[in-house]
Amino acid sequence: MINRIWAVMAIIGIVYAMINGTMEDVNQALFESADEAVTLVIGLASILIFWVGMMRVAERAGILRGLARMFRPIVQRLFPEIPENHPALGYILANFSANLFGLGNAATPMGIKAMEEMKKLNQSDRASNSMITFLVINTSSITIVPTTVIGIRMEYGSLAPTETVSTTILATTITTVAAIVIDRMLRKRRERRST
Repeated sequence: MINRIWAVMAIIGIVYAMINGTMEDVNQALFESADEAVTLVIGLASILIFWVGMMRVAERAGILRGLARMFRPIVQRLFPEIPENHPALGYILANFSANLFGLGNAATPMGIKAMEEMKKLNQSDRASNSMITFLVINTSSITIVPTTVIGIRMEYGSLAPTETVSTTILATTITTVAAIVIDRMLRKRRERRST
């Protein structure tokens, strides 16, 4: 659906430019934007590679295991339907750790694996409570180091690219807490309706 909306908007813009006689400006903007996009992607890729490398170092140093041990009681409380040593919990913890460091792209494969494992437990076409909770928390995810935002700010020459860190921590903490509270309220409501 969103692809169709973008396509319609692009077609309207091109037709309008043709009628207005500004097609040359549209062509120039297209090429400049494409050049800028490639430069931005290369800059962001280097930052993502750096942080993925840092995650590997943290994993080999045992920091991620320590984080997983620290967050395991919280995760088990958030996902009571998942058995204690089930692989889904490991993928959930890995996903949360990657999101903490602002590595959304690196967290995605672990999130997909977590969902696949939870689907095996669910054995239904409908999303389970755990799947819904995971999706809500993953979407709002607390971020300590917003690497993508820092990378974009660095690429565009910000004098203080890391000054958004404190507001990012505050905003993502508030959204995650709100997401969990709303998820719990709606879960209780669903449970009352089903009984």
